[in-house]
Amino acid sequence: MPGGRRGPSRQQLSRSALPSLQTLVGGSLSNGTGHRSRSSNSSGLSAPPLTTLITPEPVRHCRIPELPLDSSLLFEFLLFLYLLVALFVQYINIYRTVWWYPHIHPAASTSLNFYLIDYHLAIFITVMLARRLVWTIVSEASQASPSSFVQYVLLIVARLSLLTLCGWILCWTLVNLFKTHSVLNLLFLGYPFGVYVPLCCFHQEGRSQQTAPDCSFPEQDGADSSLQRPKDFLALVRENLREQFFSPAHVPAHTCPPSPELIRSEVEELKSDFNRRIKEVLFNSLFSAYYVAFLPLCFVQKTQYYDMRWSCEHLIMVWINAFVMLMSQLLPPSYCDLLHRSAAHLGRWQRLEHGSYSNAPQHTWSENTIWPQGVLVRHSRCLYKAVGPYNVALPSDVSHARFYFLFHKPLRILNLLIGIESSVVLYQLYSLLRSERWNHTLSLGLILFCNYYVLFKLLRDRIVLGKAYSYPLNSNGMGLKSQ
Repeated sequence: MPGGRRGPSRQQLSRSALPSLQTLVGGSLSNGTGHRSRSSNSSGLSAPPLTTLITPEPVRHCRIPELPLDSSLLFEFLLFLYLLVALFVQYINIYRTVWWYPHIHPAASTSLNFYLIDYHLAIFITVMLARRLVWTIVSEASQASPSSFVQYVLLIVARLSLLTLCGWILCWTLVNLFKTHSVLNLLFLGYPFGVYVPLCCFHQEGRSQQTAPDCSFPEQDGADSSLQRPKDFLALVRENLREQFFSPAHVPAHTCPPSPELIRSEVEELKSDFNRRIKEVLFNSLFSAYYVAFLPLCFVQKTQYYDMRWSCEHLIMVWINAFVMLMSQLLPPSYCDLLHRSAAHLGRWQRLEHGSYSNAPQHTWSENTIWPQGVLVRHSRCLYKAVGPYNVALPSDVSHARFYFLFHKPLRILNLLIGIESSVVLYQLYSLLRSERWNHTLSLGLILFCNYYVLFKLLRDRIVLGKAYSYPLNSNGMGLKSQ
């Protein structure tokens, strides 16, 4: 109305409606860290620092029960048994015969063309697949404490005899393969090692170049760097090959660190350990699929006919099953819970577009501050919003955001493995119903029998952990562990 009192404008309403940081953390803020600060009557009083004002709620963790996990020796034996079954199935797919026809030709009297199978190649593949099992047996024997000198000598003799036997068998098979096959075919025998070592070396070299500025070396040592490279390369090869035989023994622990710097350091250590385990899973699964399903195809005679589509499908199935088995063993529920606890302390930042939340208070990100949920900060000329209840991550670090995305939900990896294995089992059941050839039925039946065991363990862990994580955090039961 004319002459009446005007109400507040839309801009004033929007400014007063949005909560400031002091309403989130319970204190006044006048230390100059916010980009938009207002004058108050207590301008003469010194305000406390921002780090003392932000007190988010402590992170609480659920306690999960101790789920049974296969020992290293048992797991390696089961994996080796599965790969032997898969190798046998691949030989059936390649060298099958129509043995139910009338006995016109001598080869039709058997189910397989045994005279076409290269037994030296089969023995070589078996020894290569058994490398992890042999090394696990040697490691377990090394950790045993003999009670007498005689037992100690017997353990040493047994280890040397086992390694010598494996080495002699490999040399014997390689000599016979050199006699009967071309050099091009023999290059396929060591192709995985020839590809894996350079990739790992380049990865390590790139990481060492990043840490080089932190180390101070005299400039005159640059002439000796070329002399040290062969030694570093050989040490790197030994380290990477050692990682392929057994999983890393050292497992980082979560201690609920109180400072943001300690939280980020713990995340970096866990991230490196997780990447090392994933690298081991990928290499060993591809290694197994290569030697089980691909290498026998490389040594097939030109006159031999086989179903290429079914053999390639078998190759993919072996790789997926080996991947799931290694993931479930190297990333057990206790290890995933460790990553989940660290991700709960790390938090995540969501990058916002320019112009959004222009009326909300914005603050400069500080590495020594624990930021609560919903706070807007500026870092590297970009605006970010705190997503987690506890946020100490670097806003511009993509690896921190990826770490939080993967592990802030503790069952995400387990659900992914269950989805992959369930899809494989359902597809194999569908193929089994439509199969018309005897080798397809036999191969699917044998592989499905192995997949059922893996799927059973994954579903058992999912049911138990689902109930453990659904336990209310605000109760007084044994399912809580606060910081």
